[in-house]
This record gives sequence, C-alpha cells and structure tokens, in this order.
Amino acid sequence: MFWDEAPRDESTDLRDVVDVAFRIECPCLPLDHAHALASALLEQLPWLATEEHAGIHLIHGAESGNGWMRPQDPEKDLLHLSRRARLRLRIPEAMTADAEALVGARLDISGFALGIGEMNILPLQALPVVFARHVVADPAQDEADFLGRMAAELRRLDVPTNKLLSGLQHVLGVPGGMLHTRSLMVAELEPEASLRLQRSGIGSDKTLGCGLFLGHKDIAPVPGDT
Repeated sequence: MFWDEAPRDESTDLRDVVDVAFRIECPCLPLDHAHALASALLEQLPWLATEEHAGIHLIHGAESGNGWMRPQDPEKDLLHLSRRARLRLRIPEAMTADAEALVGARLDISGFALGIGEMNILPLQALPVVFARHVVADPAQDEADFLGRMAAELRRLDVPTNKLLSGLQHVLGVPGGMLHTRSLMVAELEPEASLRLQRSGIGSDKTLGCGLFLGHKDIAPVPGDT
C-alpha cells in the first residue's frame, strides 16, 4: 500500500495556460480593432474560438502616462503603435507550437497590414492585483450592479472578492451592434486565486479581448521588449 500525504501545490495545476507575445510590424490600427483582429486570427488559428482558456488581447499603444493621451473616438481615431507593441494571445500551454504557425503571417485588419514576427512565451504571474481592460457589461446596469455581478462571478470561480474596482466604459463594434464593456481591477489576491482568475477569465467574448486579466505590472508593454 502507498499513499502520498504531501500537501498539493494547486498553483502547479493552474500554470497550464500562458500568454504568447508576437513582435509585430504595424504602424497603426483602428482604435476599435477587436472584431477585425479576431476575424483575421480565427482564419489562421480557428481553435481559438473553441478552446476554453483561449483569448485574444487587444493591441495597445501609448497611454496617457507616456506623454500623450490615447485617442478615444473609435470611429475616427487611429492607434499609433511603437516597436514595443505586441500581439498577445492567451492559450493553453499545449497549443504554443500551433500558435507559432502565425510567425511570418501578414494579416489584414480593416485595411491595415499587420506582419507577425517572433513569438515569446509568457507564463502567468501570480500577482496580488490583476486588471482587465474589457469585461462585457450590461449598459443598463450602473457601476454598483456591475460590481455585484462581478463579485458573484468571482465567488463562482472561488476567487475572494476583497477589493474590486470598476473603471472606464467602452464600446466595441461587432456585427449587428455594439458590445458594451467596463474595465475591472481585482486586488488583494492570494497567488493561487490570482492564477485561477487569469487562467479562467470572466464573462464572454474572450476572442474580442474581453474578460482577460493581466498582472497589474504587466499592463504596460512586455518588459524587456524593444
């Protein structure tokens, strides 16, 4: 007879999902590029739509802290990208070899060419503060109702809800209408809860960049990229 009573490290089981970041050649994109980017990537990697833990991060350029205000009008403004900008996907670690097939591809994003370069694998970080730029929201709900719904969803994931903060509201253009979103920060997380939330995400439309959390220090471009 044999049994092992050593305590189990749950965090090991939660590291089977990673981010992959690609260098890109693309001087600018429409500010609202979620649907166009998802459509182009799903043509290349159709499994992104069916993998439970897969998602597509929207591409981000400079923010207000970098010397200028990011444009805010999705119908008129372009997002000007620096060489530090990356295309970032959240995928099961087992699918990284499949994702690398994107290297060398050239995508058409609403008439703007996006070339894809080398890929780096970025493990999820068990940080106490995580942030999602977009979480699908009901436009009829006020902030308190939204946070109440988020708290219930986090409890379902067994993620403590000590501190939640809702921020900016956005709309993303999708076929047939607009998708309303709010940003969401979750703080004071234990390492396993942080990984669990990042691994699972929250809400729908992850291929449109919604419900995907990053460790707070990772909101800026990936450290070390030039």
